[in-house]
Order: sequence, then structure tokens, then C-alpha cells
Amino acid sequence: MNIQIALLLSILAGLGTLLGSILIFIPKLNKRDYIPLFLSISATIMLTFSILDLIPESIIYIRSNTRPLKSLFLILVPFISGVLVIKILDKFYKENNNLKKIGILSFISLAIHNFPEGIATFLSSMVSIRLGVSLSFGIMLHNIPEGICISLPLYQATKNKKKVLLTTFIASIAEPTGAIISYMFLKNYINNLTISIILLFVAGLMITLSINNIYKEVLNNKKYLIKGIIIGLIISLIALSV
Repeated sequence: MNIQIALLLSILAGLGTLLGSILIFIPKLNKRDYIPLFLSISATIMLTFSILDLIPESIIYIRSNTRPLKSLFLILVPFISGVLVIKILDKFYKENNNLKKIGILSFISLAIHNFPEGIATFLSSMVSIRLGVSLSFGIMLHNIPEGICISLPLYQATKNKKKVLLTTFIASIAEPTGAIISYMFLKNYINNLTISIILLFVAGLMITLSINNIYKEVLNNKKYLIKGIIIGLIISLIALSV
């Protein structure tokens, strides 16, 4: 029974990403004027979660369970790899439309991000339903603006709702996919060290994407940039406190 509940919670957490895409059906909110605001909110949430959650927890676990030199290697290599992946994709992904590029890079980063989150939600729920519910709610909350970060720029660039919804849906199912794979194939190999390494890689992806691409896109609109940062910080702190 716990397996079914754990899988359901990982699905609900992942659906937060898809929920973010409903904005493209709200004419008053999908206007191009709101793009800087929503991008700024999403970038702030990704930065905050990376800096206050993913990186500290991963570093603490790795440092407390491995030798100093090895821990330095296990911390730096995944994080730098995440930075380099976004840099390389940004350089070689030929796209003149910056919004479309942001949507695609966000999709790649967040799909990778959702995978270990699905593992974490599933395994936590197997241990404690209460812990799983709390974790899945927090993840779903911060997945909503991440879904916005994928769907809104892609929709403004392509005006194709079906493709945008499909792209966001694929990113959202990475969460339950991580849960299923962890149960079927990786349950003997997935541990806190592996998840910590993956999350450091994800942090490198999201920090670089936020600073190198998203904030750069909204720098010219200081009003929405500042509002987005404030709203993003509020949402992040609420989600992190759950």
C-alpha cells in the first residue's frame, strides 16, 4: 500500500510543473509584458532552492561521509559539470529567439531536476507517509513557477499550445519516472550519496541557467525584475519551510 501512495505523491509533486503551464490559457497573464515578471520569479526560485537547499544539504552529507579530498572532488565535479552543460548547450543550441532558448534550456534543466526529486519523494514516502506528503507538497509548490519558466517563454516564441503542454508534461513526468525507476531497478544502488551528487549537478544547471540566461533576458525591465525577485523569495521561503 505504501508503494502506491509513494508513487501517487511523486506524481502529484511532478504535476506542479504541468500546473505552471495553465497560464498559457489565461489571456490576461500570457501577455508578453508579463514574461519578465514570471521569468524573474522562476529564476529566483531556482537560485534560492539551489543555494539554500540543494547545495548545503548535499555538501553536509558528502563531507560527513567521505574523506576530505574525496568529498572536495564529489562536490566540485558534479556542480562544475552542471555549469558546463548549460554553457555548452547555450553555445551550441543555435536559436535566435532568446525566449525559445530559455524555454528549451529550462525544460532540460528541470526534467533532470525532477528525476532525483521523484526518487527522494518516493523513498521518503516509503519510510514515512507524513514525510512524503510534506516533501511532495513543497516540491509541487516550487515546481509550479518552474513550469511557468518552461511554458510561457515557449508559448510566446511558438504560439503552439499543444507543443508547449507536451514539453511541460514530459518535464513533469520525470518525477514519477524517477520514482518508478528507483523502485524497479535502482533501489539497491540509490542512496543519499548518489542523490547528493545528482542534486549538486542540478544546482550547477539551475544557477547557471538563472544567471546566464534568465536574468540576462529581464535586466532591461527593472520593475518586473525586482518584483519577480521579491515574489520568488517569498514563494521559496514558504516552500522551504514546509
